[in-house]
Parts: sequence; C-alpha cells; structure tokens
Amino acid sequence: MKMLLTSAGIRNKTINAALLDLLGKPIAECNALCNSTASYPLDRAFNRVWEFVTGNEPITPMCELGWKSLGVLELTALPSISKDVWVPMVQQADVLLVNGGDTVYLAYWMRQSGFADLFPSLNLVYVGLSAGSVVMTPRIAKEFIHWTQPSSEHEPLGLVDFEIFPHLDYPTLPTHAMAYAEKWAAHIQSPGYAIDDETAIKVVDGKVDVITEGKWKLFTP
Repeated sequence: MKMLLTSAGIRNKTINAALLDLLGKPIAECNALCNSTASYPLDRAFNRVWEFVTGNEPITPMCELGWKSLGVLELTALPSISKDVWVPMVQQADVLLVNGGDTVYLAYWMRQSGFADLFPSLNLVYVGLSAGSVVMTPRIAKEFIHWTQPSSEHEPLGLVDFEIFPHLDYPTLPTHAMAYAEKWAAHIQSPGYAIDDETAIKVVDGKVDVITEGKWKLFTP
C-alpha cells in the first residue's frame, strides 16, 4: 500500500515531490477520486464539501493540483449501490484524496460502505488530510473523538502502526500546541508522530518516511 498522510494537504514542494514519487507519473496523467465524507458532522458541512471537491481550499490543496480527471467517491452512498458499479471505478483510479473532518464518522462509513475491506487490495495512492490521515492509524485519541457512532467502538482502520497528532502548533488551534501533543503522547499505545501543516508521512508497504518543510516530533509509548 502507498499512502501520503498529511496534516493539511500538498502544502509545499517537498510534499508535492513525495506525491509524484508515489504516483510514478505526472499529476496531469493521473485519474483521481476525492472524498469528503468526514466533513458532514462539522459546521458548514455542505460548504466544506463543496470547497474541497472544487479545489477552493487554498490552505489545504488537494483537488486543485491539475489531475487528468477528478471524480467524487461518496462513502455514504455506496451501501445502496451495487458493488458491480462502484468497485471497478475505484480500482481504476490512480489516487484517492480524502479530506479532513470527523475521524470517527469517516472510519464508520469506510467500514459500512465496504471500502475498508476493499482498500488493501487496491493499487492506488491514498492521500489523507488531517482526519483522512488519522483514520489509517490504529487508535483515535479521545481528543479527536466527537461524533458518536451506533456502536461503542471508536477505532480507525489500523492500516499503519503509528498514531498521528495533526496541525501541530497551528495558530488558531490552541489545543494543538506542542504542550497538548505531549499530553496526547503520554497515552499513545504505538509510536506517534506530531506533525505540522508543512509535514506529511509517506508510507510504502510499511516503510515510513517523514516528508517535511516544517516541524514534527516522534513520540514513543
């Protein structure tokens, strides 16, 4: 599996270079799917979805990078659609761009839709943004749990073996300062990366590399 787990999208040239390396070809030759399911529990939900899909999120660039084609993969719709319809389209994509929002909600719909079961067999590059990255980790810290799903479980997909604290030291998010990251790290059960918005984590078949023009810190349990 190939993943680029970002805090705020393709924010700089270094992260962009890592994306190109994972894709193996220019962005203009790649067919992309995007997903903003995680946005729905948030305020301004419909606006947030539109801004992401149309590339009107300049501080978190993902969809506006110049893809050959861009389709919308809506997880909440998939349970009512035949897999014969949507699975081939996902299998043909070069990259999946997953927006931030509520991690628990995203994890729930990845499972309910059947995407979580399909994902390990896919040959695409997964690019996550904030919650879209945290959803791949083995655990969601209580600081990031907001939506309550129908069951008592709040576990993400666990497809990487480390945890993520995104938006480190973001100026308008006081609870994402390093002091809060250190409190978060006191309860992690796996290695944990606190990353700012100029940093991403590149994962290729389990091999992890930090891609950064900013600030990050690795914590161990």
